[in-house]
Amino acid sequence: MKKFFLIFAAFLMSAELFAEANSLRIAKQYGFNTLPFTVITEHKLVQKYAKEAGLGDGVKIEWVTLAGGSATNEALLSGSVDISSSGVAPFIRLWDKTKGKVKAIASSGKDTIGLVSSNKNVKSIRDLTDKDKIALPAAKVSIQSLVLQIAAAKEYGIKNYDKFDHLTVTLGNPDAFVALTSGKSEITAHFGREPYTSIELQNPNIHEILNSADVVGKGVTTGVYSTTEEFYKANPKLIASFIKALDEANAWINSHKKEAIELYIKSEKSKESPSVLLSILENGNAEFSSKASDITVFSDFLYETGAIKSKPKQKDLFF
Repeated sequence: MKKFFLIFAAFLMSAELFAEANSLRIAKQYGFNTLPFTVITEHKLVQKYAKEAGLGDGVKIEWVTLAGGSATNEALLSGSVDISSSGVAPFIRLWDKTKGKVKAIASSGKDTIGLVSSNKNVKSIRDLTDKDKIALPAAKVSIQSLVLQIAAAKEYGIKNYDKFDHLTVTLGNPDAFVALTSGKSEITAHFGREPYTSIELQNPNIHEILNSADVVGKGVTTGVYSTTEEFYKANPKLIASFIKALDEANAWINSHKKEAIELYIKSEKSKESPSVLLSILENGNAEFSSKASDITVFSDFLYETGAIKSKPKQKDLFF
């Protein structure tokens, strides 16, 4: 009998040790790319698939909003969150820094990011001078910074890839939007993402001088969801539930665009124009899909410029 209880106790300890987490903490950023999160939350999709996977009814989802991919990745490394949503540039740097211990689990979408300016004399990046200050989520490391560097390399050669880095200023998209549109700060340009770009372009004093489609092509994955190898291995059902929830949310958005906008505005208490948000979906400036395009166009450039030590293939970057 004593032996039985010892075996039973050991079984309970083992079950507890290998039990998956009952909560999922996800770091997100400001911007329209959070739309799938709104749908996932309002439709309780992770809970739906977690229950189907045998994880019960008690799985909780916590969203943590941070400004910039560097901040979301730092939260992931510190253990403050389980999944980080970031641009591919901060993610690739983190993959390199952790020697592949952090990898992507899915794409967060393919959005066209635009560089806009309030300086009427700036028609292209060739017109930028030291009088211009470009606000973006994380100077030198964000996806916006990387696209700007690739554009500079195409115009002036690879040795001059960082030609405009000294003009960049780290500002979260909401703050950058206010700084640019107010006309009362040193900021003369903003390299952000939707919906800020479309809203800014409604201002007659603001115009676009560059977008990512010009530099790396349209339909390129610009953001990913990533996690640590430790969390991925310990929580296969929870990760699978998140990806299934993401796929359902994306499919629903693509087939219910107007309803998705209404849900977003209500959930986020957004004051943005429904017509502007709808146009972003309809013109393809924001495409939601968990399937990633080849992001080695970014990692190859980071390797060539010495920003990362290892040159990955696409399969190296994803679980």
